[in-house]
Amino acid sequence: MRSIQQRLGIGLAAALLVCGLLLILGARWLVDNALRDYLGSGLQTESENLLVAVVRGANGLQLDEQRLNPAYQRPFSGRYFEIDAGEPRWRSRSLWDHVLERPTHVGLTRHLINGPGDQQLLVYRADYQRWGQKLSIVVAQDYNPLLTSFSRMLRLGAGIGLVALMAILFLQRITVRRALKPLERVRHQIAQLQQGQRSQLDAHVPQELELLVEQINHLLSHTEDNLKRARHGIGNLGHALKTPLAVLISVAERQELKAHPELQNTLRDQLEQIQQRLERELRRARLAGDQLPGVYLDCEAELPSLCTMLKQIHGRELTISYHFAPGLKLPWDREDLLELLGTLLDNACKWADNQVELTVLKKKACYEVSIDDDGPGIAPELRRDILERGARLDEGVTGHGLGLGIARDIVDNCGGALSLENSPMGGLKVVIRLPLRASSQ
Repeated sequence: MRSIQQRLGIGLAAALLVCGLLLILGARWLVDNALRDYLGSGLQTESENLLVAVVRGANGLQLDEQRLNPAYQRPFSGRYFEIDAGEPRWRSRSLWDHVLERPTHVGLTRHLINGPGDQQLLVYRADYQRWGQKLSIVVAQDYNPLLTSFSRMLRLGAGIGLVALMAILFLQRITVRRALKPLERVRHQIAQLQQGQRSQLDAHVPQELELLVEQINHLLSHTEDNLKRARHGIGNLGHALKTPLAVLISVAERQELKAHPELQNTLRDQLEQIQQRLERELRRARLAGDQLPGVYLDCEAELPSLCTMLKQIHGRELTISYHFAPGLKLPWDREDLLELLGTLLDNACKWADNQVELTVLKKKACYEVSIDDDGPGIAPELRRDILERGARLDEGVTGHGLGLGIARDIVDNCGGALSLENSPMGGLKVVIRLPLRASSQ
């Protein structure tokens, strides 16, 4: 979609273009009519001069050529006349053999009439009575020279207007860019909010944005307060459950239950799962409390140290390699992704023979994270069963322990998908696909 600046620029350019065209057309119409009225007055005066040139002679009315404008004697001079007195009729020599079209009404014609040599004539007709006889005088003038000058003037005006339009658009672009700088600054600050680099928007903004920024800051404060209360609630609940849970674990180890080993094992397993889950949620709440909300995972800063730590934990001759583009960031909660990758890498290290490989790619439609190992792998039909049930691999399958429950929870929260495939290295390949976010595209 077009930006506000682009839409404003296009709208202003269109408005200026339409106004310019209307101005040019209006100016053309006004100047053309003013010229015709001016020339019409001259033609009226010319018809009166021709009337004076009609004198009484021995044989009736006759035309005194000594009183005529010399332009009427030169062929195709652009000045023409015809005088109809019934009998006789006179016409200027400048017409040569061209027949002048006579207007049907008295006065100046509003349209141009074809003249000799492709000339366009402005024609005026006047009816008089001279020496008791009716006269009809038609005078015409070539309008082409004025049309040519007028067209040249219009082209010059259009060129000047185009230059002015470009200058106005350039100044408008600078003005709009300066006017929209506060919006761009707010957009940048919102991006920083998403990345966890700030907790509030800058309140020093133009008056038009004050209410918007104030409401966003209020919403951020309200959300942060609710988040803190939720984290404190989780922590308080976890600490409140620790003591009863410890009592239940000690009860499960009592001598009386050893007579029922099946019941004791079931009780012990379930309590251990509750304890692990409780510790995990408490750890997440504790870690999240120290982080700004929305901090992204910087692959370049986090993944090398994570792989180094796992290398130290598992020891032996294990190679952990990683591949990602420089500066790549995953736009999800840092702690969630570190726990996701740490869990999956830890289990891959447990079952790998010599090599584990982590790859993070940004594709057109998603981020793709894959973890390969060269361990024993897992049968395809078993993978489908586990994924359909949503169970944990370390609980449902012997021989390959993965914290799939933890991983699936985090991937689902991110709106992604997790799949298990065959690795080119011979073991298992865990593939995570996370959708692109608008802020990261």
